[in-house]
Amino acid sequence: MSGQELAYSPHFVCTRGEAVELVCQYDTIWLADCGCRGESCERSRRDVCIWFTNSPFGNPRPISRDEALAVIEYAAVRNLVFRPFRDTGGDPNAVDGICHCCNCCCSYFLNPSEPCDKGRYIEHTDVARCTHCGLCVEVCYPAARSCDGGQLHVEADKCYGCGLCVSACPEVCISMVKR
Repeated sequence: MSGQELAYSPHFVCTRGEAVELVCQYDTIWLADCGCRGESCERSRRDVCIWFTNSPFGNPRPISRDEALAVIEYAAVRNLVFRPFRDTGGDPNAVDGICHCCNCCCSYFLNPSEPCDKGRYIEHTDVARCTHCGLCVEVCYPAARSCDGGQLHVEADKCYGCGLCVSACPEVCISMVKR
């Protein structure tokens, strides 16, 4: 690909379930320090980048699949966005690893021009069951969800498909559906 731009973004968003599926495809996994997480991250420790190839960055160390799945659960509890990154060598279907991004210090959220593809899924809210509590708004970092006048509003075109809203909803009225 020398001299050409990628026809796809290096990163894309996925759900926790998709992240688990990715991890389960690999026998050899490394864990490395995040290259974009700030020193004083409010949400997460630094060593949350999962690699399926030996990382040249972030002091990688080999981990077991169970340890990688524990990192996925750690990220889910802390409302981190699952952002797999692709093989930049030219295969858009090959995944080299998974970043876990926070909204307090990750460049993905702080720099709106950083490219990232939307995931395969999009939110679907059963508005009839929604109590408009706003808990899903707090974890919707791309601002696809908002509450105005006590009513939930969803701008589907802004949804990246991370699924954090699903976990935040006490009414279980949000699901992820194929885009």
